[in-house]
Amino acid sequence: MKVAVLGAGAIGAYVGAALHRAGADVHLIARGPHLAAMRRHGVQVLSPRGDFTARAHATDDPAEVGPVDYVLLGLKANSYAACGPLIEPLLHETTAVIAAQNGIPWWYFHRHGGPHDGHRVESVDPDGAVSAVLAPERAIGCVVYAATELEGPGVVRHLEGTRFSVGEPDRTLSGRCNAFSEAMTAGGLKCPVERDLRNDIWLKLLGNISFNPISALSRATMRQMCLHGGTRKVIEIMMTETLAVAEALGCEVGVSIERRLAGAERVGDHRTSTLQDLERGKPLELDVLLSAVVELADITGVEVPTLRTVHAISDLLALRSAA
Repeated sequence: MKVAVLGAGAIGAYVGAALHRAGADVHLIARGPHLAAMRRHGVQVLSPRGDFTARAHATDDPAEVGPVDYVLLGLKANSYAACGPLIEPLLHETTAVIAAQNGIPWWYFHRHGGPHDGHRVESVDPDGAVSAVLAPERAIGCVVYAATELEGPGVVRHLEGTRFSVGEPDRTLSGRCNAFSEAMTAGGLKCPVERDLRNDIWLKLLGNISFNPISALSRATMRQMCLHGGTRKVIEIMMTETLAVAEALGCEVGVSIERRLAGAERVGDHRTSTLQDLERGKPLELDVLLSAVVELADITGVEVPTLRTVHAISDLLALRSAA
């Protein structure tokens, strides 16, 4: 199995290291000091489950890698539309693209069935720009339940969680999903193949849609947001509104809001990816989290006043931080 990790940051390098440990032919595509460190020392993974180093091939040139069986996208979703020159050399006729992203994916309504089948979510696929680069037919959905951080160039700190759920947009249990799952499992990760991954998407989104923008606005950690009474109440309301949109689209999360909050509190003083991006001066990945759900609320007729308010304020923050 030949795998390219396009955007081998904290999550991408962690998955790449695990797949390399399992014997897959892994190629890590990155840049800057992080790439230089991986070339010199490999990917150093620091984890409560045990530290290890994976010396996978690392490069900044996808043409050097050539076509692969799977491309794992570790890029931020707001970079997808511009990644054509990077991903094109990695593709052959049956290459699968696995996007390890948060939020609503560009392929969400691809082979969805029902009244919204084929609908384009403009917030995540403006004018079809992402679909033009990443054909929905190639997509395997992936929901990440692992928390990692880059502690330094070439050094990934694994904080908690090892689950990467995958699934086909059309809800089939495909051979390509099963093969990828087996490789991930051999590398020490959990990778269940879900018949309807959209349920997992909404379960993960339940936390991301609330904690990520609130953390950026407040500069607070997961634990701090959970322990602050007023903020916790706002998050509960945001989660309730999000569940209503999910249910209107036929999805069942299967976890109570209280349980979701308890799980977030157990993560401790972890800074969300959005807060980390804000602190590093990077673009904020809010379109796939908040904008998309507000758009889905519009097409389903669900009232989401608190989501709209937080979206307006966090959108202004994103614009100001990008200026």
